[in-house]
Amino acid sequence: MTTAPTNRTAIAERALLNDVMAKLCQHRPVFHSEADLQHSFARVLWELAPDVHSRLEVPQRVVGKTEYLDLLCLGPESRTAIEFKYFTRSWTGTTGTPAEDYALKAHGATDLARLHFVRDIARLERFCRRSDQNGLALMLTNEASLWTPPAPGRRRTRDDDFRIHHGRELAGTLLWAEGAYEPNTCRLRGTYDLTWNAYSEQDGAGGEFRYLAVFVGTSATGAGEAGGA
Repeated sequence: MTTAPTNRTAIAERALLNDVMAKLCQHRPVFHSEADLQHSFARVLWELAPDVHSRLEVPQRVVGKTEYLDLLCLGPESRTAIEFKYFTRSWTGTTGTPAEDYALKAHGATDLARLHFVRDIARLERFCRRSDQNGLALMLTNEASLWTPPAPGRRRTRDDDFRIHHGRELAGTLLWAEGAYEPNTCRLRGTYDLTWNAYSEQDGAGGEFRYLAVFVGTSATGAGEAGGA
């Protein structure tokens, strides 16, 4: 019988995120695509918690429109909604079990990566209004500028409010280009402390992979940390 973790950073109250990521990394230290990551994550979750069922691309009907959730994890008594982001810089190598060749392309626009990740958090705040459902925004990347704090004294950039580096706190109304482009304004109900975690270390430039996990509770307060024991 599966014992439900009591940690609030658990998936469907059955598996801790750091356990899922640790097992995932054993065979899949790198992924070909975001869809590859989603599928592999769901499979490992099932191995750790067979009573949690995963559903990909699930429609969520909110405020008169339909949005699609990357992964919905259905446990016996609770659910977790997950949004994934897999943002890469160029890296080529062979790794994993079984060994596979990878040729990752550079996505380039780190400002948009930050914007889309913060939007995922806001989406999960809309989706997680059920008392039995929490949310998880998960980014895996080998782009160090996403987790590295900006240098002191640097000039402001249009995505300044959307910075997601290690140690940052996200909360309130976030303005794109200081409000010059209102459609990108993002409003968060919760407060999220961001902590990046090591995932895998590969040879060559761009070989370090880390992940950022932000859990969204039903009260829209949370922390960007991987679940511990």
